[in-house]
Amino acid sequence: MASTVMETPPVEQAADAGMRFGHPRGLSTLFFTEVWERFSYYGMRALLVLFMTAAASGANAGLGMDVKTSTAIYGLYTSLVYLLALPGGWVADKLWGQQRTVFIGGCIIATGHFTLAAPLIGLPVLPTFFAGLFLIIVGTGLLKPNVSSIVGQLYDVRARVLGVSDAEGATAKDLGARRDAGFSIFYMGINLGAIMGPFLCGTVGEKVNYHWGFSIAGFGMLIGLIQYRMGTKYLGEAGLHTDSDDPAAKAVLSRKFFSVTATVLATLALVTWLGVSGIITVAVTDVALYLGYGIVAIAAAYFGYILLRGGYGTEDKRRILVIVWLFVLAAIFWSGFEQAGSSMNLFANELTNRNIMGWEMPTSWLQNVNPIFIILLAPVFGYSWTWLAHRNRNPSIPMKFALGLMGLSVGFFVLAWGAAGASGKGSVAITWLVVTYFLHTAGELCLSPVGLSSITKLAPRDRISQMMGLWFVAAALGNLFAGLTAGTLENKSAGAVFSSVAIYVGVAGLVAIAGAPFVKRVMGKVE
Repeated sequence: MASTVMETPPVEQAADAGMRFGHPRGLSTLFFTEVWERFSYYGMRALLVLFMTAAASGANAGLGMDVKTSTAIYGLYTSLVYLLALPGGWVADKLWGQQRTVFIGGCIIATGHFTLAAPLIGLPVLPTFFAGLFLIIVGTGLLKPNVSSIVGQLYDVRARVLGVSDAEGATAKDLGARRDAGFSIFYMGINLGAIMGPFLCGTVGEKVNYHWGFSIAGFGMLIGLIQYRMGTKYLGEAGLHTDSDDPAAKAVLSRKFFSVTATVLATLALVTWLGVSGIITVAVTDVALYLGYGIVAIAAAYFGYILLRGGYGTEDKRRILVIVWLFVLAAIFWSGFEQAGSSMNLFANELTNRNIMGWEMPTSWLQNVNPIFIILLAPVFGYSWTWLAHRNRNPSIPMKFALGLMGLSVGFFVLAWGAAGASGKGSVAITWLVVTYFLHTAGELCLSPVGLSSITKLAPRDRISQMMGLWFVAAALGNLFAGLTAGTLENKSAGAVFSSVAIYVGVAGLVAIAGAPFVKRVMGKVE
């Protein structure tokens, strides 16, 4: 209870949660929370474009949308999922704390999935579809940045218990590498859920009914919430408190927050009503494009504000500039990588031979190839970073980002080569997609878990959740342009689309390699 007088300092209380296999015990709680949250997210994502492009009539009806509209909606949805991570981080820092925010976000996510499934009880399809997407967007924005922030705080507690500075010493290097390894384990949990989701939700959705697939995603999130509640005792003080415990200040911020939220909801409701009524015409692709401009403006304004008006010293400003550089590289990476749920999913559905001894594999199952490789390779990468760190040969954070981009680029060149031989439905061997996913996975493991870890090391202490939110804003920008790029499949061949992605990602990777030594110097002693 909040009113209980503690007889031990907060750090010691958190430390009492103990260690397991060299990592904080609370890591397992967050690991399984992400397993089930990602189960629900990727289970639904595997069905999303397929559901939108499926015929609007029949035994398992979809929405009957064209590819351009469907992929634009997909891009908007996946980008907004990550864009709302920024206010989600602010809410945790200022109002609720990370632990509470994660739980509330999970409840909203579960509600969203069940709303998508509401046509099973006779509710209209289109309104429940967009309402469900909206709820999942809000819930994920609250949960996603904060569960990752708590992981970082578990290792901060460990460093404080040992009395180790994060800036110097062999022990600091070991803790930095162990943190990277911990985030790789956490990332493996994300992808365990990403495997289970498409298998269960995808199979039921494609073979039985899309709405039953959505409902299974909702039940998965409920399991995650129960597990999280049972395991919060192992988190200790990590993510429990806000920046200020002043009730009066929090009450003022809370009123402002709910006022802004009500205004935004009212505006969205009005625009939706005007669009549905035909009073105004809204082109989804235009909305996506202008949202992209808006995301860039928001990110630039935020970085500019904290650099010029944040009151930070020279060292913190240098680290923030490194985050800006990593933000740009991450946005480019995700704009290619997130073709997986749109153009690559459609490529698998329409051009890939999925027949195995007379049985046709569900398209959604191919969404499992990447997370399966993650499960297999994440321990290898996590161990490798620690092994290399002990020998002072661990690649720097910016070099790992560059390697990630190059892996992604090579993967798309491979897929473009395979797509060049497409002559009709089911004409491309499934091997091309599998090899591409392997290369993309290697690139992802160089960039994504390392990026999560680097934000917790580079960000000012009072802005960790907000900076983690900005990491997901980079993903938002990438997802948005991934959807817009996928929409060109209506006018271009798959090979041409994949080749263009390979080229621009590869150029970015070469620039990142050239700039890595300079960025490493700017970072200082951060490992």
